[in-house]
Amino acid sequence: MNKLSFLLTFTSLFFFPIYSKADWPQFRGVNSSGKYAGKTPPIKFSPGENELWKSPLPSGHSSPCVVGDKIYLTGYDKENKKLEVICLSKKTGQRIWSYPVPFKKLEKGHPSFSPASSSPTSDGDRVVAYFGSFGLICLNTKGEKLWDIPLPLTKSYSGNATSPIIHKDKVILYRGNYVDHYLLAVNKETGKELWKVPQHEKFTPDMACSSTPILFRENLIIHSARSIQAFKIADGELIWRANCSTTGTSTPILAGDEVITATWNQTGEASLVPQFPPYEELIKNNDKNKDQKISKDEFPKLFFFHRSEGTEAPQNGYPVRFRAVDHNRNGIIDREEWAKLLEKDADRRKKYICHGLLAIKLNSKGELKEEQVRALERRGIPEVPSPVFHDGLIYFVKNGGIITCVEQKSGKLVYRKRTGGKGTHYASPLIANDKLYSISGAGTISVLTLGKKPEILAKNDMKDYTYATPAIVDGIIYVRTHGALYAFGEG
Repeated sequence: MNKLSFLLTFTSLFFFPIYSKADWPQFRGVNSSGKYAGKTPPIKFSPGENELWKSPLPSGHSSPCVVGDKIYLTGYDKENKKLEVICLSKKTGQRIWSYPVPFKKLEKGHPSFSPASSSPTSDGDRVVAYFGSFGLICLNTKGEKLWDIPLPLTKSYSGNATSPIIHKDKVILYRGNYVDHYLLAVNKETGKELWKVPQHEKFTPDMACSSTPILFRENLIIHSARSIQAFKIADGELIWRANCSTTGTSTPILAGDEVITATWNQTGEASLVPQFPPYEELIKNNDKNKDQKISKDEFPKLFFFHRSEGTEAPQNGYPVRFRAVDHNRNGIIDREEWAKLLEKDADRRKKYICHGLLAIKLNSKGELKEEQVRALERRGIPEVPSPVFHDGLIYFVKNGGIITCVEQKSGKLVYRKRTGGKGTHYASPLIANDKLYSISGAGTISVLTLGKKPEILAKNDMKDYTYATPAIVDGIIYVRTHGALYAFGEG
């Protein structure tokens, strides 16, 4: 075991809650690390292969929370217009109970969003779930309500997908949207507010703020709107803050004496920013009536931001509107108006700030300067999935199924390759012992070896969309598709 691995193990043992090896108590497991050590789960699996059981579920993107002999999830029953917290038997997948969560209006989001996107958390005595359509709710393991905190309906382009955590006597929630934006701690026994830290960054349409808070000793670290921040768990006092260009989407991880965060923004690298053609090319390709001008019906599809081929999402970019170029509103775009668009876009591009995989010392203090933040990599940054760390190497997967591996200590690029998964990736990769599991939104789960010379061992087809990050406990991988939860194991 190298020094970094030892430090991470030491930190886990002494500063995080002690769970059974058969527990996966929140999004991405203990402290959202995305790591599992224990009996090896299967490498090859799919519906009908190494399938232990299948349990039909209502729609939802929340990940399984596995504690004791129960599995907890959230769901949205579209037919009956019902949000619910669901409890299943870990052994059989049979539903033990479900608790309907009331709401006045249903939260809306982008085309890929589900109003049951936030993962529940449990300490073995209670289950806490969050819905942007309702707020926080706490149940006991029998499905009886202990307390709730109704909150205003969230409003954002992306929709709320942030997940709460439990630490000792506190439930922690990071909530960002147009209506309100703050970090909150409440008493886990009563739901009474202990402290609230308002976030003053202006909320904009490109923000997601869906990351889950993580722990280091008695500190909280959050990937927030335009920043990464650390707070004291006791009272919410700010310890340090690093400003960066980010939507606040993916969850940070601990790696030795640093916190690693994948910061992403819509124009953070060249591949996301299409070039506008010169006027001559615009006319040549689109001027149907040969008047040397462009009318609305001749205006092509152009984008300020656009995901590249192979990384498409249901809403794939931010389009250029005809009205935004037709300044005099005469229904025609001429050379002068096009020149103004190109000039404005050139000025905008000068202000672009690259996104990147950032490393920050855990013992930092105050407002951090640029030189106090290490940029390990600027390309291949995931839009949604969180990174994962093992044995000095950091792995992360972006849309299109492109996995990148970098050395934490040096920031050196080890490799970048395709996993076999295509299209948009919402679920985060996981490490089980010496294998990495990468999940595509289309339902391909690729299994790779770890290390500097990776080998793809299997490409498993779930035959359904798979947006939720799986859970792995006791040699079983629990995979939620759009229609069901599967348990896969050998024997």
